Amino acid sequence: MTVRRRAALSAAAAVAALLVTACGSGGTSGGGGNTNFVTGTDGIATADKGERAAAPELSGKTVDGKQLDVADYRGKVVVLNVWGSWCNPCRAEAKYFTKVANEYADQGVQFVGINTRDTNITAARAFEKDFDVPYPSLYDPTGKLMLRFEKGTLNPQAIPSTLVLDRDGRIAARSLSPLSEERLLKMLKPVVAEK
Repeated sequence: MTVRRRAALSAAAAVAALLVTACGSGGTSGGGGNTNFVTGTDGIATADKGERAAAPELSGKTVDGKQLDVADYRGKVVVLNVWGSWCNPCRAEAKYFTKVANEYADQGVQFVGINTRDTNITAARAFEKDFDVPYPSLYDPTGKLMLRFEKGTLNPQAIPSTLVLDRDGRIAARSLSPLSEERLLKMLKPVVAEK
């Protein structure tokens, strides 16, 4: 086995291990050490404004083939939703994300999806069409974008996962399970209200 092939297999194994809690079961760990965030009984973890970690560089091609860099939305509150077309909990929450994204579009809020583990882009495009998704989604079939988040931060660890970034691009809140409209708004509203 060549070194390159062995490295590729190791990377694939790391992604598979990261995503082993995929689709609805949700992870519970947030990394080791003093993480400076608290997970509520509703499964939503939050970080105080002065204790937030910066989101990593998240850029690439979208499901519709355009280039996207999440950093371009600095100054807005960004909702990141990690999803897969094959994931039933993702399908269940999609209508809430579409509704809230439309309602908050003129309030300085930008939604961005991260489509992962869809090896066929056609399935991802069909998902977006079926749910009339009004926002772009980065196409990340191997989960490389999820691996960019530092251990011990409010990082996405399951599919679906949702993060809310504050206007400075820092991670303010995270959920590792599917969200209802009520729980999504519970994550979003406090960050939108920040000055």
